Amino acid sequence: MRALSSARAGLASALLGLGLCHCAPNHAAPSPPPLPPEAPVSADSAPLPPAPPPQAQVHTEPDLAARKQAIARGDDTIGRRIGVFRNTYYNFPEERAFSGKLVDVFDASCKSLARVPRDFHDTLCMQGSGLLGDGRTLSFARRNCKCARVCPRSKQKICYEALAPELFPWGRGASGEPVTPLLTVAVDVEVIPLGTPLFIPEYVGLPREPGSGSEHDGCFLAQDRGIKIRGQHIDVFTGAPSLTQLWNRLVPSNRGVTVVVDSPFCPPPAASRGLAAPG
Repeated sequence: MRALSSARAGLASALLGLGLCHCAPNHAAPSPPPLPPEAPVSADSAPLPPAPPPQAQVHTEPDLAARKQAIARGDDTIGRRIGVFRNTYYNFPEERAFSGKLVDVFDASCKSLARVPRDFHDTLCMQGSGLLGDGRTLSFARRNCKCARVCPRSKQKICYEALAPELFPWGRGASGEPVTPLLTVAVDVEVIPLGTPLFIPEYVGLPREPGSGSEHDGCFLAQDRGIKIRGQHIDVFTGAPSLTQLWNRLVPSNRGVTVVVDSPFCPPPAASRGLAAPG
């Protein structure tokens, strides 16, 4: 038996010498040399953590509660009050909502732009802009057009310009910029210069759309004017007639609203806060 064990040990030694055996030898393998110490990593060269997966941008409503509290306290930090102004509303009529006898609307050279229902024309001449049935936007071009139909309420003869709806989905204001529902207001430019941001506390918290949970932040921009807008009077552009009715019920026309300038709540806007284009 001792001879057999000696023979097996000799065979294993021979196989190990030839590299043909994957069994561990009886003695411990030498330890690997120690690794050199790691150099300290500076903050500038530290690897960045992995980027988080992309997420949809989240738009949050302004802190309306804080605004309401500041208004309730009569806090001067809301801005500089310039007075109580008469308030009215105007919107964006659409030809498809009207029917009846047809009349022409003309451009400034007295070329007919379209034939539209008379009631649409008579609404358009008071609102300043509207949407034709073919998708074009009409906006005020000039008064005293000899070819135009007399506007029954203003007694003006108005000509229009057809605008690209992708650039002016709701029409164009006196500033030359697109008007935006619930952002644009018409003013007397002798009282409030065009481009002035306005904060109107009475409108804070009003719905942006009928049945919507989205609340208005009270911020507006003077972008338009009108022949009937004189002195301390603002005319809020609501866009949709249904929204005009809703806001007129909540804050009735001619009730009077407080107009505030230089408000930290309403810096010059970088983007429109209004509604989507009519469709």
